Amino acid sequence: MAKKVVATLKKEGSGKTFAKVIKAVKSPKTGAYTFKEEMVPVDEVQNALKS
Repeated sequence: MAKKVVATLKKEGSGKTFAKVIKAVKSPKTGAYTFKEEMVPVDEVQNALKS
């Protein structure tokens, strides 16, 4: 029942669509890699990956 309600609330073209960007960042202190996750609008994905 809940799936039908959620599906009917979503309108096509309304609101922004988001993407989850996961980057591996190397720690300068230990040399280990950590992962940085962030949610960004789809049109800003390339800018998020550059920084």
